[in-house]
Amino acid sequence: MKIAKPIAALIESFEKLPGIGPKTAQRLTFYLLHIPESQLKIFAENLENLKKETVICSICKNVGEEDPCSLCSDSLRDKSTILVVEQPLDILAFEKTSKYHGLYHVLHGSISPLENIGPDELYIEDLLKRIKEKKKKVSEIIIATNPTMEGEATAMYLTKQIRAFNSKVKITRLGVGVPTGADLEYADEVTLSQAIMGRREL
Repeated sequence: MKIAKPIAALIESFEKLPGIGPKTAQRLTFYLLHIPESQLKIFAENLENLKKETVICSICKNVGEEDPCSLCSDSLRDKSTILVVEQPLDILAFEKTSKYHGLYHVLHGSISPLENIGPDELYIEDLLKRIKEKKKKVSEIIIATNPTMEGEATAMYLTKQIRAFNSKVKITRLGVGVPTGADLEYADEVTLSQAIMGRREL
């Protein structure tokens, strides 16, 4: 049976999303086909606004509605500590713990030679510039990349780069609580709280 072009095109678009296989893509497409047009219009508008109405913070590289983001512009945050994460979703996970009150820096990925992602593809240079700023005295960098091979490689690279020009800044890595090979965005609040409190110096 030949599928109508608009349906086939949407199925193909869904298949490009992470974690969506052909069957799930088909189910989502046919589900949207049967919902009221008013709901479909809202869905389409939300997709369009995803890029139009969001910006990447010029300081921490988090995704928000304004620049600088609400976290960077919060005067109550501890400016001496920066927690480095791979993705904006990781910030949401740490904020849920209510245990961390410093600033963040989002790399937007991790070093992965197999996927041709090197240090230049990440926001590493921006982090180093933040640490170098004399006006903003950063005393601790918490490296919270995922406990995977790529995450560990990124943590090692960051440590080496920071140590190269600033031997005084304290560099720590998340401690117990986060299982090896897990993604931080899926960790619960208790696990992440233990990881922050049990961080170790590198």
